[in-house]
Amino acid sequence: MRLVEALRSPLNGKLSYYISMAIILVLAVFPLFFDYPYRINIFLTWEGAYRMYLGQVPFKDFGLPLGYGFWLIPLLAFKLFGPYLFSLIKAQVFINIISGLGFLSILRSLKVKPGIQLASVMVYCISFSFFNFWPWYNHTVIAFQIVGMAFLLKFMFAEIAWKKYTWLMLSTCFLFLSLFTKQDGGGLALLVALALVAYHTYITKRYLDAGLFIGAYIFWALVFILPVYGTEFKYWFNYGQAPHYSRINFFDILQETMNASRWEKFYLLMVILLVLPKLKDIKNWIKERHEVVFFLLVLGIIVEALIFQVTSYTPPDNNIFFHSFAIPFILTFIPWKMDLNRTGIFIITASLILLWWSGTYWKYVDRIIKRVFPQEVLTADNSDRTIISKNTYVKNTSDSTLIDMSEWTYTKLKAFEHIYMPAPTVEGIERMMNLDIVQNKTDLKVLNMSELTPLAHEMSYELETNKPLWYHLGVGIFEEQVQEYVNEIEQKKYDLVMFETIPYLYDFYPEEVRNALKKEYVLKDRFLAPRRPTDSYIEVYVRP
Repeated sequence: MRLVEALRSPLNGKLSYYISMAIILVLAVFPLFFDYPYRINIFLTWEGAYRMYLGQVPFKDFGLPLGYGFWLIPLLAFKLFGPYLFSLIKAQVFINIISGLGFLSILRSLKVKPGIQLASVMVYCISFSFFNFWPWYNHTVIAFQIVGMAFLLKFMFAEIAWKKYTWLMLSTCFLFLSLFTKQDGGGLALLVALALVAYHTYITKRYLDAGLFIGAYIFWALVFILPVYGTEFKYWFNYGQAPHYSRINFFDILQETMNASRWEKFYLLMVILLVLPKLKDIKNWIKERHEVVFFLLVLGIIVEALIFQVTSYTPPDNNIFFHSFAIPFILTFIPWKMDLNRTGIFIITASLILLWWSGTYWKYVDRIIKRVFPQEVLTADNSDRTIISKNTYVKNTSDSTLIDMSEWTYTKLKAFEHIYMPAPTVEGIERMMNLDIVQNKTDLKVLNMSELTPLAHEMSYELETNKPLWYHLGVGIFEEQVQEYVNEIEQKKYDLVMFETIPYLYDFYPEEVRNALKKEYVLKDRFLAPRRPTDSYIEVYVRP
């Protein structure tokens, strides 16, 4: 009877809050207890933070098409824990915690019921933050936005003046950091925030608040830009000018919206249908500040997700933050009699959420199950007769030269601690580290056009200034810099050059540089790059 009574009892607000906090913290620190394969493109996160760790100034000492907001937390992690790859995991733990707390704060500001609040935090953590073990700008931009929105709602609903304007300053700081992390996501975040501020100004008649928001945003822009502003800032920072290009293409957005985006369109339909009945008495409903702000925020987030998936297309699921906002809105306003604030109903709801997002965590459970209960996987290759199933209806055409991740291993280098890579990659790194020129030459001149950027710390070579941060042709490096590198190679400036070839990407690293290396330098070694699939190579050239 006591169990039945407990299941029927309403969720306590404080208990729901503490459980939500526990979920955020536990899932955030989970990655600290594991080792990881080398992450594709993580070289970019590492080198930007490392350059700033050494005291280099963005846009003055190195060029990048983004703001430097993305590298601030990784920089802090390097200062605290050292310039190692695993320090980036620790940086992401912090990002997941602050974004999770920001999301929880938004729900509380909107007065979402405890049961729905707790369910929504589960959706947020499992669908958006849990599997982001590594910091990446397409995720950090949204994390900063969420924190900025949390402070913005506190500003809008606060009554005490000093608290109100403290929240405003914090909000505009994080919203600008969002823009100075990634222009598309941060720009969309600003538009959503402006819509909320416009409504707030209209309904409260506090017209000064709109001016203060814009003024505070400009203030933070000056704080972050002026210290790094120089003649090269306009060249490097990408606002769509040559040699950059704008990724906001109306036709691409329309095509992606109409051909796919099923979840976004479904949520858009549900949100609008739930609001339509309220529009019959729009004069009174427009005064319901929490409801209208909730609606405008969710609507803005869904539209942002539709655009963001086109302008920031890697990884392909980086826009799924919209689930976490749409779900609490629908559960709050759907006209049903079921009370999600009841403990028993919540447990059922939580179980269904775990089933819904099982793909996020099942791969970890699956590994444990396979170790405890090993099973033979029957395929067409090990059967005496043709057995048609999910595993056999397509012939096994995988390249036998590709290395399964189970065969990846570790290097002894501190910067790569807890990170495993293909054995040929590790062996190639060791051969390169043992080269006479690396072991004995002081003032080593290195050009590293590969993903193994942490070797800068291990080899202790000086990173050049007045050069691009990374070498993605047309994104991080352009023809002017390519020709400069070609000229330097012809002049034999570098003692050692690493160049990575990625066959399935179009001209990622500039091929003109490789052609110059083939002509002017000696190819000393060639080994696998730490990528999946393992069909990319790092070539090691030395000066003749």
